Amino acid sequence: MTAVRAAGAEPRETSGVTTAGLLTYVATHGEPDAVARLLELAGVSYTAEELADQSRWFSYATRVRLFSAATEVLGDPDVMFHVGAAALRSGLAHSLELVLRALGSPRQVFRRLPRAVAKFTTVSSMEILETTATSARTALHLHEGYEHSALDCDFARGLATTVPQLFGLPAGVVTSAECRTGDGRTCIYEVSWERRSRLRRRRNSGTDTDRELAALRGQLRTLQSTATELAGSDDLDTVLRQIVARAGQAVLAPAHLLAVAAPGGGPPLVHSAGLPYEEAQELARRLLADEDLGPRAVVVDVASARRRHGRLAAVYPSGDGSMADEQAMLAAYAGHAAAALELLFALDGARLEAERAGALLSLAHELAAADAVDAICQVVANALPRVVGCDSASVMLWDPSTGQLQARASADVGRPKQEVFFETPLRPEESPELLELLSTREPRIIRDGEGSPAVRSLLAQIGVTDVVALPLVTDGIFLGIATASWTTEAAPGELTGDVLVRLQGVGDQAVSALQRARLLETVRHQAHHDALTGLPNRVLFLERLLAELPSAGPGAHLGVLFCDLDRFKQVNDVLGHAAGDELLRQVAARLGAAIRPGDTVGRLSGDEFAIILPGLLDAADAHGLADRVVDCFDEPFRLEGREVTVGTSVGVAVHQPGSDAEELLRQADAAMYRHKQGQSSPRPA
Repeated sequence: MTAVRAAGAEPRETSGVTTAGLLTYVATHGEPDAVARLLELAGVSYTAEELADQSRWFSYATRVRLFSAATEVLGDPDVMFHVGAAALRSGLAHSLELVLRALGSPRQVFRRLPRAVAKFTTVSSMEILETTATSARTALHLHEGYEHSALDCDFARGLATTVPQLFGLPAGVVTSAECRTGDGRTCIYEVSWERRSRLRRRRNSGTDTDRELAALRGQLRTLQSTATELAGSDDLDTVLRQIVARAGQAVLAPAHLLAVAAPGGGPPLVHSAGLPYEEAQELARRLLADEDLGPRAVVVDVASARRRHGRLAAVYPSGDGSMADEQAMLAAYAGHAAAALELLFALDGARLEAERAGALLSLAHELAAADAVDAICQVVANALPRVVGCDSASVMLWDPSTGQLQARASADVGRPKQEVFFETPLRPEESPELLELLSTREPRIIRDGEGSPAVRSLLAQIGVTDVVALPLVTDGIFLGIATASWTTEAAPGELTGDVLVRLQGVGDQAVSALQRARLLETVRHQAHHDALTGLPNRVLFLERLLAELPSAGPGAHLGVLFCDLDRFKQVNDVLGHAAGDELLRQVAARLGAAIRPGDTVGRLSGDEFAIILPGLLDAADAHGLADRVVDCFDEPFRLEGREVTVGTSVGVAVHQPGSDAEELLRQADAAMYRHKQGQSSPRPA
């Protein structure tokens, strides 16, 4: 059997009951500074308060150093026997005293001492060689890998003499002792005591009862102080650690384990003392699955009247540590732990709801300030983790022209993953999930491993496992989806209740904001674009021309072309205004095809068009582009089923230092009139 040890920590080989009793004895029998001298001589890194904590465990090496230092500080070679013999007076753990008293007699206690030894040390085991009504012969075996200490043997013998005192009898007497017999790792000693019947007349009849009442009161005080400590914290992680740390006051054991179901779903909350991480996780899984851990553990539910939060266990290296009545004691403590968790979960729930309500209110304010579609999408994506409690979120909008969902915003996704997300559209023909959202318009959960290949691939690339997709719909029109994603198994099991309400709250605000943004975009577009051709109008054209002026200069000349259709009035008069409008639309299309990608075509009024030519390498290049514009009118236009030939007059102006946008446009307009006067336009056929 080996000592239980948490990774990276000092081995848990000696119970705090031993160190607490030692410090009490030294403080009682030594000088005022005896405890301070003890710690200094022992060279340990713990404080007196830590060593006096009966729920803590320390290494065998720490134990031996403390024993040696105590012998020197008190100047008594037999001090460790006396420390063991004074265990009851020094404050033996009330829980252990009650358990031992419940066995009924010293003989029964000695028979069960092999189990009780595990509550003091994990480096030794005990064997009962023989018991009678008034004596017991025991063997204490030190495990391999540990160096024998005569002081430790003295302490064990002194401790054995206290067993009769549990029942109101005088201390036992060590009648024989053999140290390091056999393999050199075993100590054998015999303890005897007086019969209870011989002492009936001499003994105060209330002594036995008084001791039990004192132990019960002590246990009650321990439970009350623990309950007060638990209730005084408002941090869940702190409370869970405290529950584990103080479980040792209820049941002495080398290790304790607490597994609690997460209040919001997801992986269980696991805290342990004295167990390696992997073993703690596996035992926690078995605890929550209601599996039997066998005789090596004392297990109780951490439950209130409303719900079971999880399970708490005192764990021993083997099945030799647990004793009768310990489950009841641990259950009493677990009741206080459950009450503290119930209160904390209620406070956390109220705090979370307040935070989420605040997040929804903040979302409304942020959406009110956002007037662009992409800005609105980003505000919604940022709000979803705060409101829903997800790990990441996104907004994807439906593009009816391409028939696909395209990412427009994301939150809490790393930049490399974000790039993949924005570059991967979803199409109904590739993802049945999207087809279902388009048809049902209902939110759904898409889980890792259950989706279509396209969706699974996207989820894997961006590093999430479960996604809740909420359709954004208004007046029967599908706008897109908002998604809430998780990287662990923390997604809700089903979309009901509070989760759905919060999602829909965000979705409703998003839809309203997107409607407003699209209406605003329409108004803005109408204010800056020609309604007939869709080209920038005079206002927007001048804004763009003004924006290009700072970059104009040598090697990046700025030119403007001013175009006027020849005899446009005749088209209107002969073929009608509908044909004239169609002509203007076709002219806009041809001009757009004739210019370079960075150029801007605008309709200024009637049949007047203008083109901005930024970044010309040479001023003469503007005339070459003007010729290209004239050439695009060579082909006749098709109007009202007839071919109509229409020409254009083009004026060219190149920016000169000191001229502004209006001046540049006037120069191009004047050049156009000069060009028009030098040519004639054909009549409509």
